[in-house]
Amino acid sequence: MSAAPPREEFMREAIRLAQEGMRRNAGGPFGAVIVRDGQIVGRGWNRVTSTNDPTAHAEMVAIRDACQRLGSFQLTGCEIFTSCEPCPMCLAAIGWARLDRVTHAATRGDAAAAGFDDDYLYTQMALSPGERDRPTEILLRQSGQALFREWLLKEDRTPY
Repeated sequence: MSAAPPREEFMREAIRLAQEGMRRNAGGPFGAVIVRDGQIVGRGWNRVTSTNDPTAHAEMVAIRDACQRLGSFQLTGCEIFTSCEPCPMCLAAIGWARLDRVTHAATRGDAAAAGFDDDYLYTQMALSPGERDRPTEILLRQSGQALFREWLLKEDRTPY
């Protein structure tokens, strides 16, 4: 039985994917891999501009790839290696996917210095909804709450 690759090899692969996607003009310089039991089970690079999808960040693409390959919407027991500290959207997806650990190379400050919005978004998230740049409004709250009551009564629901 061969030994698992060192953790640096997983990060090198994430960085290689970032570079490959960037050179193909698929999107920004971001790459990610998801690892379980010493094996890569998901890969992704930024595809925002090539797919016109603002959610197609490397981490999101890698999570979707790993979930499809593993046949699960949860990635417990997995770790993500990403070329840059995840933005708030990706960090939330990492949480929803139940990944055990995040390892990154560059920081959100490094991304901001290269013209990316990560640090700005973190700042916005720390504010109360009324203080953020974009207005937030609650509308039809009782109807929204009714959905949760119905969900709680649904006997065949899949918890997550």
